Amino acid sequence: MPQIAFDRFYRYAELTEILHALAREYPHLAAIETIGKSHEGRDIFVLTVTNVQTGPASEKPAFWIDGNIHSTEVAASAAALYFVNMLVTQYGNDADVTRALDTRAFYVCPRVNPDGAEWALADKPKWVRSSTRPYPFDEQDVEGLSVEDIDGDGRILQMRIEDPNGLWKAHPQAPNLMVRREPTEIGGTYYRILPEGRYDHYDGYTLKIKRPRQQLDLNRNFPASWRQEFEQQGAGPYPTSEPEIRAFVDFVVRHPNITAGTSFHTWSGVLLRPFEHMPDDDMDAEDLWFYQRAGRKGTEVTGYPAISVFHEFRYHPKSVIGGTSDWIYEHLGAFSWVVEIWSPMREAGLSDYKFIDWFRDHSIDDDLALYRWNVDKLGGAAHHGWKPFQHPQLGAIEIGGWDRFHAFGNPPLSLLEREIGKFPRWLLWQALCSPALELVHAGSERLGDGTYKLTLVIQNVGWLPTYVTKRALARKTVRGVFAELELPEGASLATGKLREDIGQLEGKAYKHTGVSFWPDYNVTDDRVKREWIVRAEEGATIGITARHERAGTVHASLVLG
Repeated sequence: MPQIAFDRFYRYAELTEILHALAREYPHLAAIETIGKSHEGRDIFVLTVTNVQTGPASEKPAFWIDGNIHSTEVAASAAALYFVNMLVTQYGNDADVTRALDTRAFYVCPRVNPDGAEWALADKPKWVRSSTRPYPFDEQDVEGLSVEDIDGDGRILQMRIEDPNGLWKAHPQAPNLMVRREPTEIGGTYYRILPEGRYDHYDGYTLKIKRPRQQLDLNRNFPASWRQEFEQQGAGPYPTSEPEIRAFVDFVVRHPNITAGTSFHTWSGVLLRPFEHMPDDDMDAEDLWFYQRAGRKGTEVTGYPAISVFHEFRYHPKSVIGGTSDWIYEHLGAFSWVVEIWSPMREAGLSDYKFIDWFRDHSIDDDLALYRWNVDKLGGAAHHGWKPFQHPQLGAIEIGGWDRFHAFGNPPLSLLEREIGKFPRWLLWQALCSPALELVHAGSERLGDGTYKLTLVIQNVGWLPTYVTKRALARKTVRGVFAELELPEGASLATGKLREDIGQLEGKAYKHTGVSFWPDYNVTDDRVKREWIVRAEEGATIGITARHERAGTVHASLVLG
Protein backbone atom coordinates (compact mmCIF):
# COMPACT_ATOMS: atom_id res chain seq x y z
CA MET A 1 0.00 0.00 0.00
CA PRO A 2 1.38 3.47 -0.83
CA GLN A 3 2.39 5.62 2.09
CA ILE A 4 -0.25 8.25 2.79
CA ALA A 5 1.30 11.64 3.50
CA PHE A 6 -0.70 14.52 4.89
CA ASP A 7 1.71 17.28 3.96
CA ARG A 8 0.59 17.40 0.34
CA PHE A 9 -2.53 17.37 -1.83
CA TYR A 10 -3.25 14.43 -4.10
CA ARG A 11 -4.29 14.63 -7.69
CA TYR A 12 -6.97 12.31 -9.03
CA ALA A 13 -4.82 9.37 -10.12
CA GLU A 14 -2.92 9.18 -6.83
CA LEU A 15 -6.04 9.64 -4.72
CA THR A 16 -7.77 6.88 -6.69
CA GLU A 17 -4.91 4.49 -6.05
CA ILE A 18 -4.83 5.32 -2.34
CA LEU A 19 -8.57 4.70 -1.92
CA HIS A 20 -8.37 1.36 -3.73
CA ALA A 21 -5.26 0.41 -1.75
CA LEU A 22 -7.09 1.05 1.53
CA ALA A 23 -9.87 -1.28 0.42
CA ARG A 24 -7.33 -3.95 -0.58
CA GLU A 25 -5.31 -3.61 2.62
CA TYR A 26 -8.30 -3.67 4.98
CA PRO A 27 -10.96 -5.81 3.25
CA HIS A 28 -12.67 -6.59 6.57
CA LEU A 29 -13.15 -2.87 7.23
CA ALA A 30 -13.29 -0.97 3.93
CA ALA A 31 -14.97 -1.37 0.55
CA ILE A 32 -14.91 1.01 -2.39
CA GLU A 33 -17.53 1.73 -5.03
CA THR A 34 -18.21 4.22 -7.79
CA ILE A 35 -21.44 6.15 -7.26
CA GLY A 36 -21.36 8.05 -10.56
CA LYS A 37 -19.19 9.98 -12.96
CA SER A 38 -18.26 13.63 -13.10
CA HIS A 39 -18.89 15.99 -15.99
CA GLU A 40 -15.51 15.03 -17.50
CA GLY A 41 -16.10 11.32 -16.90
CA ARG A 42 -14.09 10.71 -13.73
CA ASP A 43 -15.36 8.19 -11.21
CA ILE A 44 -16.75 9.56 -7.94
CA PHE A 45 -15.72 7.15 -5.20
CA VAL A 46 -17.32 6.31 -1.88
CA LEU A 47 -15.63 4.18 0.77
CA THR A 48 -17.84 2.17 3.11
CA VAL A 49 -16.04 1.62 6.39
CA THR A 50 -17.35 -0.83 8.99
CA ASN A 51 -16.43 -4.16 10.55
CA VAL A 52 -18.20 -6.58 8.21
CA GLN A 53 -17.73 -9.40 10.73
CA THR A 54 -20.29 -7.73 13.01
CA GLY A 55 -22.81 -7.27 10.22
CA PRO A 56 -23.22 -5.49 6.91
CA ALA A 57 -23.20 -1.71 6.72
CA SER A 58 -26.84 -1.69 5.60
CA GLU A 59 -27.90 -3.13 8.99
CA LYS A 60 -26.09 -0.48 11.04
CA PRO A 61 -26.71 3.21 11.67
CA ALA A 62 -24.45 5.14 9.30
CA PHE A 63 -22.62 8.45 9.12
CA TRP A 64 -21.95 10.33 5.87
CA ILE A 65 -18.80 12.39 5.14
CA ASP A 66 -17.97 14.27 1.96
CA GLY A 67 -15.40 16.79 0.83
CA ASN A 68 -14.06 18.92 -1.99
CA ILE A 69 -17.34 19.87 -3.63
CA HIS A 70 -15.66 23.20 -4.43
CA SER A 71 -12.69 22.86 -6.72
CA THR A 72 -9.94 24.69 -4.86
CA GLU A 73 -10.93 23.40 -1.40
CA VAL A 74 -8.63 20.39 -1.58
CA ALA A 75 -7.94 20.36 2.16
CA ALA A 76 -11.49 19.03 2.42
CA SER A 77 -10.60 15.82 0.59
CA ALA A 78 -7.48 15.54 2.75
CA ALA A 79 -9.65 15.73 5.88
CA ALA A 80 -11.94 12.97 4.64
CA LEU A 81 -8.97 10.78 3.69
CA TYR A 82 -7.34 11.43 7.06
CA PHE A 83 -10.48 10.24 8.84
CA VAL A 84 -10.71 7.02 6.81
CA ASN A 85 -7.03 6.30 7.41
CA MET A 86 -7.51 6.84 11.14
CA LEU A 87 -10.48 4.47 11.24
CA VAL A 88 -8.78 1.53 9.51
CA THR A 89 -5.39 1.91 11.22
CA GLN A 90 -6.75 2.46 14.73
CA TYR A 91 -9.37 -0.29 14.69
CA GLY A 92 -8.50 -2.67 17.52
CA ASN A 93 -6.21 -0.09 19.12
CA ASP A 94 -8.61 2.74 19.92
CA ALA A 95 -11.75 1.98 21.95
CA ASP A 96 -13.99 4.58 20.27
CA VAL A 97 -12.88 3.63 16.76
CA THR A 98 -13.37 -0.06 17.49
CA ARG A 99 -16.84 0.45 18.97
CA ALA A 100 -17.83 2.72 16.09
CA LEU A 101 -16.79 0.24 13.38
CA ASP A 102 -18.34 -2.69 15.24
CA THR A 103 -21.71 -0.97 15.65
CA ARG A 104 -21.87 1.76 12.99
CA ALA A 105 -20.95 2.33 9.36
CA PHE A 106 -19.31 5.27 7.61
CA TYR A 107 -19.84 6.32 4.00
CA VAL A 108 -17.02 8.63 2.91
CA CYS A 109 -16.78 10.51 -0.40
CA PRO A 110 -13.43 12.34 -0.21
CA ARG A 111 -13.79 14.21 -3.52
CA VAL A 112 -17.27 14.99 -4.78
CA ASN A 113 -15.88 17.18 -7.56
CA PRO A 114 -12.83 15.46 -9.11
CA ASP A 115 -12.81 17.65 -12.23
CA GLY A 116 -12.56 20.97 -10.42
CA ALA A 117 -9.92 19.68 -8.03
CA GLU A 118 -7.86 18.39 -10.95
CA TRP A 119 -7.91 21.86 -12.51
CA ALA A 120 -6.90 23.47 -9.22
CA LEU A 121 -4.00 21.04 -8.67
CA ALA A 122 -2.65 21.13 -12.22
CA ASP A 123 0.95 22.16 -12.86
CA LYS A 124 -0.51 25.29 -14.41
CA PRO A 125 -3.57 25.70 -12.18
CA LYS A 126 -6.92 27.05 -13.21
CA TRP A 127 -9.52 28.05 -10.66
CA VAL A 128 -13.26 27.66 -10.99
CA ARG A 129 -15.88 27.60 -8.26
CA SER A 130 -16.71 23.91 -8.68
CA SER A 131 -17.75 22.06 -11.84
CA THR A 132 -15.82 22.49 -15.08
CA ARG A 133 -19.01 22.41 -17.18
CA PRO A 134 -19.75 25.70 -18.97
CA TYR A 135 -22.74 27.40 -17.38
CA PRO A 136 -25.01 29.32 -17.76
CA PHE A 137 -23.71 30.03 -21.27
CA ASP A 138 -21.20 28.23 -23.41
CA GLU A 139 -19.33 31.27 -24.70
CA GLN A 140 -16.48 33.00 -22.86
CA ASP A 141 -16.35 36.77 -22.33
CA VAL A 142 -14.30 38.30 -25.13
CA GLU A 143 -12.72 41.16 -23.17
CA GLY A 144 -11.13 41.12 -19.75
CA LEU A 145 -8.80 39.21 -17.46
CA SER A 146 -8.70 35.41 -17.27
CA VAL A 147 -7.28 34.33 -13.90
CA GLU A 148 -4.29 32.07 -14.46
CA ASP A 149 -0.59 31.57 -13.77
CA ILE A 150 0.78 34.10 -16.25
CA ASP A 151 4.44 33.93 -15.21
CA GLY A 152 4.60 30.11 -15.12
CA ASP A 153 5.76 29.67 -11.50
CA GLY A 154 2.91 27.29 -10.61
CA ARG A 155 1.08 29.85 -8.46
CA ILE A 156 -1.72 32.30 -9.02
CA LEU A 157 -0.91 35.44 -7.06
CA GLN A 158 -1.86 39.08 -7.63
CA MET A 159 -0.85 41.82 -10.04
CA ARG A 160 -0.47 45.46 -9.08
CA ILE A 161 -0.49 48.43 -11.42
CA GLU A 162 0.39 51.92 -10.22
CA ASP A 163 -2.56 54.30 -10.67
CA PRO A 164 -3.25 57.59 -8.86
CA ASN A 165 -6.92 56.65 -8.56
CA GLY A 166 -6.22 53.15 -7.28
CA LEU A 167 -7.78 51.81 -4.10
CA TRP A 168 -4.61 50.26 -2.70
CA LYS A 169 -1.45 51.59 -1.07
CA ALA A 170 1.59 50.16 0.71
CA HIS A 171 1.29 49.70 4.46
CA PRO A 172 3.69 52.16 6.15
CA GLN A 173 5.19 49.42 8.34
CA ALA A 174 5.30 46.72 5.67
CA PRO A 175 5.80 48.11 2.14
CA ASN A 176 4.99 44.77 0.45
CA LEU A 177 1.57 44.67 2.09
CA MET A 178 -1.23 46.34 0.15
CA VAL A 179 -4.03 47.91 2.22
CA ARG A 180 -6.98 50.10 1.26
CA ARG A 181 -6.59 53.86 1.24
CA GLU A 182 -8.77 55.97 3.52
CA PRO A 183 -12.02 57.44 2.11
CA THR A 184 -10.70 61.00 1.90
CA GLU A 185 -7.02 60.23 1.40
CA ILE A 186 -5.01 61.83 -1.44
CA GLY A 187 -1.37 62.53 -2.24
CA GLY A 188 0.16 59.09 -2.00
CA THR A 189 1.25 56.32 -4.33
CA TYR A 190 -1.72 54.10 -5.16
CA TYR A 191 -2.31 50.90 -7.10
CA ARG A 192 -4.93 48.84 -8.84
CA ILE A 193 -4.87 45.20 -7.70
CA LEU A 194 -5.93 42.35 -9.99
CA PRO A 195 -5.65 38.56 -9.79
CA GLU A 196 -2.75 37.21 -11.78
CA GLY A 197 -3.80 36.37 -15.31
CA ARG A 198 -3.97 37.03 -19.03
CA TYR A 199 -5.80 40.07 -20.38
CA ASP A 200 -7.66 40.00 -23.67
CA HIS A 201 -8.32 43.19 -25.67
CA TYR A 202 -7.04 45.75 -23.17
CA ASP A 203 -8.07 49.24 -24.26
CA GLY A 204 -5.42 51.01 -22.18
CA TYR A 205 -7.85 52.41 -19.59
CA THR A 206 -10.57 50.09 -18.33
CA LEU A 207 -10.01 46.84 -16.45
CA LYS A 208 -12.43 44.06 -15.69
CA ILE A 209 -12.22 40.40 -14.76
CA LYS A 210 -13.95 37.94 -17.04
CA ARG A 211 -16.70 35.84 -15.58
CA PRO A 212 -15.54 32.24 -16.00
CA ARG A 213 -17.33 30.07 -18.51
CA GLN A 214 -17.71 27.64 -15.60
CA GLN A 215 -20.00 29.41 -13.11
CA LEU A 216 -21.72 26.41 -11.53
CA ASP A 217 -21.68 26.08 -7.77
CA LEU A 218 -22.38 22.42 -7.09
CA ASN A 219 -23.24 23.17 -3.48
CA ARG A 220 -26.23 25.18 -4.70
CA ASN A 221 -27.55 22.34 -6.88
CA PHE A 222 -29.21 20.41 -4.05
CA PRO A 223 -33.02 20.26 -3.84
CA ALA A 224 -33.31 22.21 -0.58
CA SER A 225 -33.47 25.99 -1.02
CA TRP A 226 -32.70 25.71 -4.72
CA ARG A 227 -33.25 28.98 -6.57
CA GLN A 228 -33.09 30.05 -10.19
CA GLU A 229 -30.00 31.84 -11.47
CA PHE A 230 -31.35 35.34 -10.84
CA GLU A 231 -31.59 34.54 -7.13
CA GLN A 232 -28.87 31.95 -6.64
CA GLN A 233 -25.84 32.22 -8.88
CA GLY A 234 -24.49 28.89 -10.05
CA ALA A 235 -27.39 26.75 -8.82
CA GLY A 236 -27.82 25.07 -12.20
CA PRO A 237 -30.86 24.81 -14.47
CA TYR A 238 -32.76 22.58 -12.00
CA PRO A 239 -32.04 20.70 -8.74
CA THR A 240 -29.57 17.80 -9.18
CA SER A 241 -29.01 18.77 -12.82
CA GLU A 242 -25.28 18.11 -12.38
CA PRO A 243 -24.00 14.52 -12.46
CA GLU A 244 -21.90 14.93 -9.33
CA ILE A 245 -24.85 16.09 -7.22
CA ARG A 246 -27.26 13.62 -8.80
CA ALA A 247 -24.89 10.81 -7.78
CA PHE A 248 -24.50 12.29 -4.28
CA VAL A 249 -28.26 12.68 -3.71
CA ASP A 250 -29.08 9.28 -5.16
CA PHE A 251 -26.56 7.52 -2.92
CA VAL A 252 -27.75 9.23 0.26
CA VAL A 253 -31.43 8.61 -0.49
CA ARG A 254 -30.71 4.94 -1.24
CA HIS A 255 -29.05 4.59 2.18
CA PRO A 256 -31.77 5.44 4.69
CA ASN A 257 -29.52 4.19 7.51
CA ILE A 258 -27.66 7.52 7.32
CA THR A 259 -28.44 9.30 10.57
CA ALA A 260 -26.10 12.27 10.25
CA GLY A 261 -23.30 13.69 8.17
CA THR A 262 -20.55 16.26 7.84
CA SER A 263 -19.37 18.05 4.71
CA PHE A 264 -15.84 19.43 4.61
CA HIS A 265 -15.15 22.79 2.98
CA THR A 266 -12.63 25.58 3.42
CA TRP A 267 -12.15 28.22 4.85
CA SER A 268 -13.22 30.21 7.91
CA GLY A 269 -12.45 27.91 10.82
CA VAL A 270 -16.07 27.37 11.81
CA LEU A 271 -18.69 24.63 12.26
CA LEU A 272 -21.91 25.50 10.42
CA ARG A 273 -25.38 24.12 11.06
CA PRO A 274 -28.84 24.71 9.54
CA PHE A 275 -30.91 26.58 8.85
CA GLU A 276 -29.50 28.85 6.20
CA HIS A 277 -32.86 30.40 5.31
CA MET A 278 -34.77 30.42 8.61
CA PRO A 279 -34.03 31.47 12.20
CA ASP A 280 -33.55 29.05 15.06
CA ASP A 281 -37.08 29.79 16.27
CA ASP A 282 -38.41 27.89 13.25
CA MET A 283 -36.47 24.71 14.09
CA ASP A 284 -38.01 21.99 16.23
CA ALA A 285 -36.81 22.63 19.76
CA GLU A 286 -35.45 19.12 20.33
CA ASP A 287 -33.44 19.26 17.11
CA LEU A 288 -32.04 22.65 18.04
CA TRP A 289 -31.08 21.42 21.50
CA PHE A 290 -29.06 18.57 20.05
CA TYR A 291 -27.50 20.80 17.40
CA GLN A 292 -26.40 23.13 20.19
CA ARG A 293 -25.02 20.25 22.25
CA ALA A 294 -23.17 18.82 19.26
CA GLY A 295 -21.83 22.30 18.50
CA ARG A 296 -20.48 22.68 22.03
CA LYS A 297 -18.79 19.30 21.68
CA GLY A 298 -17.36 20.32 18.32
CA THR A 299 -15.92 23.51 19.79
CA GLU A 300 -14.45 21.59 22.71
CA VAL A 301 -12.75 19.07 20.41
CA THR A 302 -11.70 21.25 17.46
CA GLY A 303 -11.49 24.78 18.87
CA TYR A 304 -13.82 25.94 16.09
CA PRO A 305 -16.91 27.97 17.03
CA ALA A 306 -20.25 26.40 16.09
CA ILE A 307 -22.85 28.73 14.59
CA SER A 308 -26.09 28.90 12.63
CA VAL A 309 -25.70 29.84 8.97
CA PHE A 310 -28.82 32.01 9.07
CA HIS A 311 -27.75 33.98 12.12
CA GLU A 312 -24.00 34.37 11.53
CA PHE A 313 -22.82 33.19 8.10
CA ARG A 314 -24.97 34.67 5.36
CA TYR A 315 -23.16 36.26 2.44
CA HIS A 316 -25.76 39.01 2.33
CA PRO A 317 -28.77 39.69 4.59
CA LYS A 318 -31.10 39.01 1.66
CA SER A 319 -29.30 35.98 0.26
CA VAL A 320 -30.04 32.26 0.53
CA ILE A 321 -27.00 29.99 0.53
CA GLY A 322 -28.34 26.43 0.28
CA GLY A 323 -26.22 23.29 0.14
CA THR A 324 -25.54 19.81 1.45
CA SER A 325 -26.25 20.44 5.10
CA ASP A 326 -29.67 21.99 4.70
CA TRP A 327 -30.78 19.33 2.21
CA ILE A 328 -29.79 16.45 4.50
CA TYR A 329 -31.48 18.02 7.51
CA GLU A 330 -34.44 19.80 5.94
CA HIS A 331 -35.53 17.15 3.45
CA LEU A 332 -34.31 13.92 5.06
CA GLY A 333 -34.37 14.83 8.73
CA ALA A 334 -30.81 13.73 9.51
CA PHE A 335 -28.39 15.94 11.42
CA SER A 336 -25.80 17.54 9.20
CA TRP A 337 -22.91 19.98 9.58
CA VAL A 338 -20.52 21.86 7.31
CA VAL A 339 -16.94 22.26 8.50
CA GLU A 340 -15.09 25.24 7.07
CA ILE A 341 -11.50 24.12 7.61
CA TRP A 342 -8.81 26.60 8.53
CA SER A 343 -8.72 30.20 9.72
CA PRO A 344 -5.60 32.23 8.92
CA MET A 345 -7.19 35.09 10.85
CA ARG A 346 -7.25 33.01 14.01
CA GLU A 347 -3.69 31.85 13.34
CA ALA A 348 -2.68 35.52 13.21
CA GLY A 349 -4.26 36.18 16.59
CA LEU A 350 -7.52 37.75 15.42
CA SER A 351 -10.02 36.20 17.79
CA ASP A 352 -12.97 38.57 17.50
CA TYR A 353 -13.73 38.58 13.81
CA LYS A 354 -17.05 38.01 12.08
CA PHE A 355 -16.77 35.24 9.58
CA ILE A 356 -18.40 36.88 6.53
CA ASP A 357 -18.42 40.54 7.56
CA TRP A 358 -14.63 40.49 7.98
CA PHE A 359 -14.22 40.02 4.21
CA ARG A 360 -16.34 43.10 3.54
CA ASP A 361 -14.45 45.35 5.88
CA HIS A 362 -11.74 45.19 8.54
CA SER A 363 -8.97 47.38 9.89
CA ILE A 364 -5.52 47.56 8.35
CA ASP A 365 -4.25 46.37 11.72
CA ASP A 366 -5.80 43.00 10.85
CA ASP A 367 -3.95 43.02 7.52
CA LEU A 368 -0.69 43.75 9.29
CA ALA A 369 -1.29 40.97 11.82
CA LEU A 370 -1.83 38.51 8.96
CA TYR A 371 1.27 39.73 7.17
CA ARG A 372 3.42 39.38 10.28
CA TRP A 373 2.04 35.89 10.87
CA ASN A 374 3.06 35.07 7.30
CA VAL A 375 6.61 36.34 7.95
CA ASP A 376 7.11 35.02 11.48
CA LYS A 377 5.36 31.62 11.25
CA LEU A 378 5.40 30.70 7.56
CA GLY A 379 8.64 32.24 6.40
CA GLY A 380 6.81 34.32 3.80
CA ALA A 381 4.99 31.40 2.16
CA ALA A 382 1.57 33.08 2.34
CA HIS A 383 2.60 36.45 0.92
CA HIS A 384 5.21 37.02 -1.76
CA GLY A 385 7.17 40.16 -2.46
CA TRP A 386 6.35 42.11 -5.58
CA LYS A 387 8.54 41.37 -8.60
CA PRO A 388 8.55 43.26 -11.90
CA PHE A 389 6.95 41.48 -14.83
CA GLN A 390 6.45 42.52 -18.44
CA HIS A 391 2.86 41.52 -18.98
CA PRO A 392 2.08 40.60 -22.61
CA GLN A 393 -1.03 42.79 -22.63
CA LEU A 394 -0.73 45.22 -19.70
CA GLY A 395 2.95 46.08 -20.02
CA ALA A 396 5.12 46.75 -16.97
CA ILE A 397 3.41 45.44 -13.82
CA GLU A 398 4.40 43.63 -10.62
CA ILE A 399 3.35 40.16 -9.47
CA GLY A 400 3.21 39.15 -5.80
CA GLY A 401 0.92 39.46 -2.80
CA TRP A 402 -1.20 36.82 -1.12
CA ASP A 403 -1.10 33.15 -2.13
CA ARG A 404 -4.79 32.51 -1.60
CA PHE A 405 -4.71 28.84 -2.52
CA HIS A 406 -1.90 27.66 -0.25
CA ALA A 407 -2.43 29.93 2.74
CA PHE A 408 -6.04 31.08 2.75
CA GLY A 409 -8.18 28.68 0.72
CA ASN A 410 -6.25 25.76 2.25
CA PRO A 411 -3.87 25.45 5.18
CA PRO A 412 -0.19 25.75 4.32
CA LEU A 413 1.14 22.24 3.74
CA SER A 414 3.30 22.45 6.85
CA LEU A 415 0.14 22.86 8.94
CA LEU A 416 -2.23 20.63 6.99
CA GLU A 417 -2.04 17.50 9.14
CA ARG A 418 -2.30 19.48 12.35
CA GLU A 419 -5.47 21.16 11.08
CA ILE A 420 -7.30 18.17 9.63
CA GLY A 421 -6.35 16.11 12.68
CA LYS A 422 -8.76 18.19 14.76
CA PHE A 423 -11.92 16.58 13.40
CA PRO A 424 -11.93 12.76 13.77
CA ARG A 425 -12.89 12.74 17.46
CA TRP A 426 -15.88 14.97 16.82
CA LEU A 427 -16.98 12.89 13.84
CA LEU A 428 -16.76 9.74 15.96
CA TRP A 429 -18.73 11.40 18.74
CA GLN A 430 -21.50 12.33 16.32
CA ALA A 431 -21.64 8.81 14.87
CA LEU A 432 -21.76 7.21 18.32
CA CYS A 433 -24.71 9.44 19.29
CA SER A 434 -26.84 7.75 16.64
CA PRO A 435 -29.66 5.40 17.66
CA ALA A 436 -28.78 1.71 17.76
CA LEU A 437 -31.07 -1.28 18.29
CA GLU A 438 -29.98 -3.92 20.77
CA LEU A 439 -31.53 -7.28 21.57
CA VAL A 440 -32.42 -7.49 25.28
CA HIS A 441 -34.28 -10.80 25.31
CA ALA A 442 -35.64 -13.39 22.90
CA GLY A 443 -37.24 -16.54 24.22
CA SER A 444 -39.94 -19.17 23.80
CA GLU A 445 -42.27 -20.84 26.27
CA ARG A 446 -44.22 -24.06 25.68
CA LEU A 447 -47.96 -23.56 26.25
CA GLY A 448 -49.15 -27.04 25.30
CA ASP A 449 -51.10 -28.51 22.40
CA GLY A 450 -48.25 -27.64 20.04
CA THR A 451 -48.35 -23.93 20.82
CA TYR A 452 -45.54 -21.70 22.02
CA LYS A 453 -45.33 -18.14 23.25
CA LEU A 454 -42.48 -16.12 21.73
CA THR A 455 -41.15 -13.04 23.48
CA LEU A 456 -38.93 -10.31 22.06
CA VAL A 457 -37.52 -7.32 23.96
CA ILE A 458 -35.40 -4.76 22.16
CA GLN A 459 -34.07 -1.35 23.12
CA ASN A 460 -32.39 1.67 21.62
CA VAL A 461 -28.97 2.03 23.24
CA GLY A 462 -28.12 5.21 21.30
CA TRP A 463 -28.30 8.75 22.58
CA LEU A 464 -30.71 9.90 19.89
CA PRO A 465 -34.18 8.48 19.26
CA THR A 466 -34.63 6.02 16.43
CA TYR A 467 -36.25 8.69 14.26
CA VAL A 468 -33.18 10.92 14.91
CA THR A 469 -34.89 14.30 14.41
CA LYS A 470 -38.34 15.79 14.85
CA ARG A 471 -37.85 17.07 11.32
CA ALA A 472 -37.85 13.47 10.06
CA LEU A 473 -41.17 12.80 11.76
CA ALA A 474 -42.71 15.96 10.34
CA ARG A 475 -41.41 15.18 6.84
CA LYS A 476 -42.49 11.51 7.17
CA THR A 477 -39.07 10.37 5.97
CA VAL A 478 -38.61 7.67 8.59
CA ARG A 479 -40.61 4.57 9.51
CA GLY A 480 -40.86 2.86 12.87
CA VAL A 481 -39.22 -0.29 14.18
CA PHE A 482 -40.48 -3.36 12.36
CA ALA A 483 -40.63 -6.75 14.08
CA GLU A 484 -40.94 -9.76 11.80
CA LEU A 485 -41.23 -13.51 12.26
CA GLU A 486 -39.83 -16.12 9.90
CA LEU A 487 -41.80 -19.32 10.34
CA PRO A 488 -40.66 -22.74 9.10
CA GLU A 489 -42.84 -24.85 6.84
CA GLY A 490 -45.85 -26.21 8.69
CA ALA A 491 -45.83 -23.55 11.44
CA SER A 492 -48.59 -20.98 11.79
CA LEU A 493 -49.29 -17.85 13.76
CA ALA A 494 -52.08 -18.00 16.34
CA THR A 495 -51.85 -14.45 17.70
CA GLY A 496 -49.84 -11.42 16.67
CA LYS A 497 -48.62 -10.32 13.25
CA LEU A 498 -45.92 -11.72 11.03
CA ARG A 499 -44.68 -8.20 10.39
CA GLU A 500 -45.57 -5.25 12.60
CA ASP A 501 -44.59 -1.60 12.85
CA ILE A 502 -44.06 -1.17 16.58
CA GLY A 503 -43.24 2.53 16.40
CA GLN A 504 -40.28 4.62 17.43
CA LEU A 505 -38.00 4.22 20.43
CA GLU A 506 -36.71 7.22 22.29
CA GLY A 507 -33.09 7.67 23.26
CA LYS A 508 -31.43 9.48 26.14
CA ALA A 509 -31.13 12.85 24.45
CA TYR A 510 -34.23 14.58 25.74
CA LYS A 511 -34.42 13.32 29.33
CA HIS A 512 -34.39 16.05 31.94
CA THR A 513 -31.84 16.52 34.70
CA GLY A 514 -32.13 14.89 38.09
CA VAL A 515 -33.57 18.03 39.68
CA SER A 516 -36.05 18.79 36.92
CA PHE A 517 -39.65 19.46 37.96
CA TRP A 518 -40.94 17.71 34.80
CA PRO A 519 -41.74 14.08 35.64
CA ASP A 520 -40.50 11.30 33.36
CA TYR A 521 -43.65 9.18 33.17
CA ASN A 522 -42.33 6.68 30.63
CA VAL A 523 -39.02 5.59 32.08
CA THR A 524 -38.41 2.87 29.49
CA ASP A 525 -39.59 4.55 26.31
CA ASP A 526 -36.32 3.34 24.79
CA ARG A 527 -37.50 -0.29 25.13
CA VAL A 528 -40.35 -2.35 23.69
CA LYS A 529 -41.69 -5.85 24.30
CA ARG A 530 -43.63 -7.97 21.81
CA GLU A 531 -45.22 -11.44 22.15
CA TRP A 532 -46.62 -13.95 19.67
CA ILE A 533 -48.25 -17.38 19.94
CA VAL A 534 -47.30 -19.85 17.23
CA ARG A 535 -48.28 -23.41 16.39
CA ALA A 536 -45.26 -25.46 15.44
CA GLU A 537 -43.54 -28.76 16.02
CA GLU A 538 -41.06 -29.17 18.83
CA GLY A 539 -37.53 -28.48 17.61
CA ALA A 540 -38.69 -26.07 14.94
CA THR A 541 -36.57 -22.94 14.47
CA ILE A 542 -38.26 -19.53 14.45
CA GLY A 543 -36.42 -16.48 13.18
CA ILE A 544 -37.17 -13.04 14.62
CA THR A 545 -35.86 -9.81 13.13
CA ALA A 546 -36.27 -6.29 14.45
CA ARG A 547 -35.13 -3.55 12.12
CA HIS A 548 -35.21 0.18 11.82
CA GLU A 549 -33.90 2.03 8.80
CA ARG A 550 -31.79 4.35 10.94
CA ALA A 551 -31.17 2.37 14.11
CA GLY A 552 -30.02 -0.89 12.57
CA THR A 553 -31.11 -4.54 12.61
CA VAL A 554 -31.02 -7.29 15.24
CA HIS A 555 -31.69 -10.99 14.67
CA ALA A 556 -32.72 -13.83 16.97
CA SER A 557 -33.18 -17.54 16.27
CA LEU A 558 -35.35 -19.60 18.63
CA VAL A 559 -35.44 -23.40 18.73
CA LEU A 560 -38.77 -24.51 20.18
CA GLY A 561 -38.53 -27.07 22.92
